[in-house]
Amino acid sequence: MSAGKRSAGLLLFRVTGTESERDVEVLIGHMGGPFWAGREAAAWSVPKGEYGPDEEPAAAARREFEEELGVPVPDGVWLPLGEARQRSGKTVTVWAVEAELDVASVVPGTFTMEWPRGSGVQQEFPEMDRFAWCAPEQAAERLIAGQRVFVQRLRAQVRGEAASPEA
Repeated sequence: MSAGKRSAGLLLFRVTGTESERDVEVLIGHMGGPFWAGREAAAWSVPKGEYGPDEEPAAAARREFEEELGVPVPDGVWLPLGEARQRSGKTVTVWAVEAELDVASVVPGTFTMEWPRGSGVQQEFPEMDRFAWCAPEQAAERLIAGQRVFVQRLRAQVRGEAASPEA
């Protein structure tokens, strides 16, 4: 991928714990398609997608959430979690929204690709094949490395802490 690619996404969260020990759970999705099948660690993502120069990042985040989950973006305040550069060179911008969502209501969008490669056969796969609410520690194991920072930043905001320098 070129260094100029940009993605935007929405990270749904719900507050857990007590008033004195607040924490979060986040909604993430397992990436669909044959490349990610059978993988768990570093195979999950914030619902997000690429956008071009003529689209605002927040509009792209909304569009991609609706495409990937097949449900409207829940109402709520969008908390900016900033940007992070992934290993691919892509820059990802993420917002968090506090909301409940029943993962059973999700109807993932699909994409088509040649599979197996070189076969000439086009197959359709879900963009994300399953979703789960995860505690930050579980999300850190599941998310691709370049997106873990968004959970750290969200957790710090909810707890009223300053984010760590690497976040």
